[in-house]
Amino acid sequence: MDSRPSPPVRPALRRRELLKRAAFSTAGVAAGGVALNELSPAVFPEHLPVDANASYWSRALPAVNPALGTSLEADVAVIGGGFTGLSTAYYLRQLLPGRHVVILEAQRCGNGASGRNGAMLLPSTGDRYLIAGADPVMDRRIDALTTDNIARLRALERTLGLDAEIETPGAVHAFADAADVPDMRAGASRLRDRGIPVEFWDREQTTAAIGTGAYAGALFDPRAGQVHPGKLVALWKRAAEGAGVSIYESTAVRHVEEGAVNVLTTDAGHTVRAPVLVLAANAYSSRLGYLRRAAAPVWSYVAITAPLTAPELGALGWNRGCPYDDNRTELFYLGVTRDRRIHIGGGHVDYLFNDGAPGTATASKRQRALKEMLGRLYPTLANVDFDASWAGAVDMSLDASPALGRTGGHGNIYYAIGFSGHGVNLTSVFGRVLADLIAGHEEAWRWFPYLNRLPPYLPNEPFRWLGIRARLAAIRARE
Repeated sequence: MDSRPSPPVRPALRRRELLKRAAFSTAGVAAGGVALNELSPAVFPEHLPVDANASYWSRALPAVNPALGTSLEADVAVIGGGFTGLSTAYYLRQLLPGRHVVILEAQRCGNGASGRNGAMLLPSTGDRYLIAGADPVMDRRIDALTTDNIARLRALERTLGLDAEIETPGAVHAFADAADVPDMRAGASRLRDRGIPVEFWDREQTTAAIGTGAYAGALFDPRAGQVHPGKLVALWKRAAEGAGVSIYESTAVRHVEEGAVNVLTTDAGHTVRAPVLVLAANAYSSRLGYLRRAAAPVWSYVAITAPLTAPELGALGWNRGCPYDDNRTELFYLGVTRDRRIHIGGGHVDYLFNDGAPGTATASKRQRALKEMLGRLYPTLANVDFDASWAGAVDMSLDASPALGRTGGHGNIYYAIGFSGHGVNLTSVFGRVLADLIAGHEEAWRWFPYLNRLPPYLPNEPFRWLGIRARLAAIRARE
């Protein structure tokens, strides 16, 4: 067995460097301002808004449940009604059917990143995707775990009779620079040696598959695919409620009082008392005073066209119908829906001071850039208008590695964080792991490298804003 550390696959690593390099940029400044760094949360109270989901996918989100109208007691309280929270609650009820599990969602299920993402259904984790790491056995285990989860999602579709448009035509990771060919080819070979069936494609193969000659080649994973995010939220919500989970929407938690029994107070003044709490709010976790140093909310942008005619779509030459992304640090990602819409996301991302949100002018500028990129990739679409465009926060960790485990003085608060734009598939993997932890089956996951860890420390303001802004400027100057 080849256990030698693999040479890094340079192009695939680029997009994982954004916050990591930002950390280096801020380290010296933060070290010289330790007092301000510690006082910062009081000096700069966070104001990340819980904005309404305006994505195209949101049109398929399930009907909104009534808000919590009274105080209650539960065995497990889950904050957040996205993929992480819904899957955790579902699996927990499968393991412990007698437990009272409630979900408290500030807006509606799928309001956050779960309902407004790029719809790619990918194996692995953000820090390992298409990389042959130093531990071949771990590469295989994580690949098997995450590809199995795609099969679980398809099985859940069949069981519940609800179509989430899960399709697995494969996914493409494209690169524009011909100088990257040797690294990409070598990386694909090492992954295949580990039983991970990634293919290297040259320029001609890539162009024939996705219809644009903009890329020098690509890596192709035939097990990957895409999904309709709004319908996947609906699938998980139906699964959770069918398992006996109580879901309250339009129910924002304002305060958590930790204890052997945690007391959650909502904006309406009602309380939920529960000995177990699950933090499944991802980018919004820090609003409750948790995990602020583990991840930063980075704003990403997506847009989608109206349906194309069959001849229009055929003329693009997107013959494989598989979604793809590229290897820029601020990458672009694209897909084609079942009803022949083209969606494109990515490009410039934004981190706003103190976890703020972008204004209309910034969002409009980013959407124009998406339209320009779509026209460069597919000139026949240069004048096609978007049917919808939207922005949303995703939780980015410094090392692009996710994390889950327990925290709090009583060890009864569970969390998952740091999906870093790779969460459509991974969140429900983590939901299953969280359910096992709560049910007392932690031993089965001792091997999992993301268990009971936190991502590297993110400094407070103003250091994080200065560092991320400096790194973004350097990336844009280079790319």
